Order: sequence, then C-alpha cells, then structure tokens
Amino acid sequence: MARVLTPRAEDFPRWYQDLIAKAQLADNGPVRGTMVIRPTGYALWERMQGEMDARIKAAGAENAYFPLFIPESYLRREAQHVEGFSPELAVVTHAGGKELAEPIVVRPTSETIFGEFMAKWVDSYRDLPLLLNQWANVVRWELRPRTFLRTTEFLWQEGHTAHATEADAAAYARRILHHVYEDFMVNLLAIPVVPGRKTVGERFAGATNTMTLEAMMGDGKALQMGTSHELGQNFAKAFDITYSSQAGSLEHCWTTSWGSTTRMIGGLIMVHGDDSGLRIPPRLAPVQANIMVVKAGEGVAEAAAKLRDELAAAGVRVTLDDRADVPFGRRAVDAELKGIPVRIEVGPRDLAAGNAVLVRRITGAKAPVPLGEVVAAVTAALKADQQQLFDDALALREERTVDVKTLGDALEAAQTGWARVPWSAVGVEGEAEANGKAVTVRCLIRPDGTVPDADDEPDLVAILARAY
Repeated sequence: MARVLTPRAEDFPRWYQDLIAKAQLADNGPVRGTMVIRPTGYALWERMQGEMDARIKAAGAENAYFPLFIPESYLRREAQHVEGFSPELAVVTHAGGKELAEPIVVRPTSETIFGEFMAKWVDSYRDLPLLLNQWANVVRWELRPRTFLRTTEFLWQEGHTAHATEADAAAYARRILHHVYEDFMVNLLAIPVVPGRKTVGERFAGATNTMTLEAMMGDGKALQMGTSHELGQNFAKAFDITYSSQAGSLEHCWTTSWGSTTRMIGGLIMVHGDDSGLRIPPRLAPVQANIMVVKAGEGVAEAAAKLRDELAAAGVRVTLDDRADVPFGRRAVDAELKGIPVRIEVGPRDLAAGNAVLVRRITGAKAPVPLGEVVAAVTAALKADQQQLFDDALALREERTVDVKTLGDALEAAQTGWARVPWSAVGVEGEAEANGKAVTVRCLIRPDGTVPDADDEPDLVAILARAY
C-alpha cells in the first residue's frame, strides 16, 4: 500500500499538513490565512470547548458575548495595546456604500470593549469580582499562516475579569493558569506543559505580567498553548473602571485577561501524531471506540450492534461502521488517520470463535477478546492509553531538554530541543541575540519549576527553544 502521509522524520511540516488534509480536519479558506474547520476537526474543538467551559465556570466566570467590531478609538486609549496589535489589525473603513466617520477594528482581542462595559457595570465593591468569558472568533492578519497554529481568523475563549485588589487579580490569573488550563491540557489533552512567566519583551501588549503554558512538539520545538495575563490598572485607568470601596473612596479596579485557542488542535496533532495519523487521547476523543464489521455474515451485524449498545451503556462514546460494501482496509486506514483510540473488529470468523478483535490505536496492540469481555477490555484500554500518551510526551520532553550554563550552549541545544539556562546568563541583551537566531525565551521559572511572582527574583531559570 502506498504511504498515506509523509514520514515525520523525513519532513515534519509536510507530515503535519498531510495529516490535516488526509484526516479531514481542515481546509484552506478562500482568503489567505483563513481555514475551514471540517466536521472531524470541529468535533475535537467542541470537546475541547465543553471541557474548558466546565472548568471556566467552576472558576466562577460567566459567559457573555461582545461585538466583533470595535471602534478604533477604543484601542488607542491604551497606548501599549494599540502599538502591540497595530501590525495585525484588520480595519473596516467603508460600510453601507460610504466611508465611515471612524474606522472599525475587527476584533483581535477584546480587552478594550470589555473595559468599556465593565466601567458601566461596576459601581461598588459589591460588584466585584466581575468574572466574564466569551467564546468567539478573532482576526489577526497573519503574515506566515499555518493551519491551526497561526491563522488570520481563529476560534478561542477569552476571559476578562475585574477585581478590587491587585492580590485578588493575581490570584485569579494563576487560578486560571493552573486549575483551568494546566488541568485541561494535562488531564484531557495528555500534554505535559511547563507553566512559566513571560519575559518583559514577550508580555502581552498592555499587561504587567503574562503567564504561559509551553509544550514540546514532536520535532522538539515549543508551542504556547495558553496564556493568562495580569493587566494591573492599565486598562482600568484607560477606561475608567472604578468602584466605591467599603471606606467610601473611589478606586480603580485591577483586571486580568486569559485565552486559549484552536491552536490547541495543532498542538494535539504535533505532540501525539505518528506516521499513521492522529492519536487522540481517549478522554478527549469524540469517538472513543469504533466497532467495525469486517465482512458481512450471519449474525455479524447483530453482534456488532449488541456490542455498540453495551459499550454505550457503559459510557463509552462509540460508533458502528457496518459498511461491508466499503473495503475493510480503506476503513481501517481512515480510522487510524483520524486517531480513534480503539477499534473493535467483528467478522464471521471472529464471531464463530466467540471473539472480537481489539485494536488499540495508541499502542498498536491487536488481540482477540471474548465477546463477553469486550466492554471491560475497552474501558481498561482507554484508561491505560490516556496515560501512555502523556508518559510518551513527557519522556520526549525530558530526553530533548538539556541544562546548560551559557547562552551559547543554550542556542546550540535549542536547535534540536529545549535548553534550561540561568536567566542571569541570558538577560535582555542575550534574549535579543537569541531572537535574531530564531530562538526565543519561552518562559522564566524558579529552580523548583514553579512560576515566579516577579521578573527580578533571584536564580530564575530561562527555557529557550525554537517555537511555532
């Protein structure tokens, strides 16, 4: 059989694009840099959205929706913000056949419009904290687009909150980082991530602190999987977000923002995919088990349907593929490409022996299982294979991360993986030198791996890598 995908070791970027096309995840949109997310890809996003949404609500935030169009003047109120986003903005200057009196920006992010309405909705300390989130699309004019990773339009959630104190805002930003994002990425996506603090040069425009979650892809590069920002009082002062304190004084709020995007689908592909296609973590998978009729025969369809019902009753997300008129090999390759964690093959020969064949996508194991033990075998496989994906990804990261003492050694190590180096050996000048060689400081961490509270803490460690 001719190979379906370019091997990862031969050409990782080509493999990535091949997989997206062959697994029917997405297609290029008609405008440069846009994408059409196909049903298989969107099913992944729906699962991600549902799991993330539950965690966001557990953290106390409520969903709302704000307009796609933002007056240009809003962005100009926060100088760092507009300067940071200017190269990426899409601006509407004409509508209804006329030139607009004020240009309208197509939403690149929503700190400004949230700020405008927070100022209207917050009067007293009793209104705080105000915890909001929205699921939306945003537009950032991307010069070097790559499906899911960097697109002109993408989907995301963006949270925006207002607090009475700096300490409360900082604590909430960290709660989102760890209890929403890190928990989701580790326990659902099976992706080990490093939480850290961005350098001043890498901060979100207008933030006083940006925290990130960095993951290693299958080629050793890094991908920023999500960020949580402390905005200080910058936006509160720009938009006059104030509250009356218990003492009766008028105070500015402290705000945060945080977001994760369809980029997580790209990360999922590049962390777990192999030369046969996707490998989807079972807890995330829209379809966890696919029962496949190998060949029509007496009682085969009935046995397959019975297995489907038993698995569904046990809480497994299961489908039945009884298209006996479609070649089995073609269907098996399609299931592998799409990363369905477990395949249960049922044919006349299997049925005669009282068995079905259990095929595990993640480990590649294939073995006959008595029909009465299929449910137990499938549930055990799903649990084990979720952990296996995480363990494999963690092992790769540890294998390709080195501890060094100099910037030169860090730049060399970053050609094939990650480098951990004392921040004091890099500094602002070293960071600029690294950027000139397509290497970035992904984040700063403490020696014990925790997230620093400040940029000038002693003994900080920098993680350097090439990145998407």
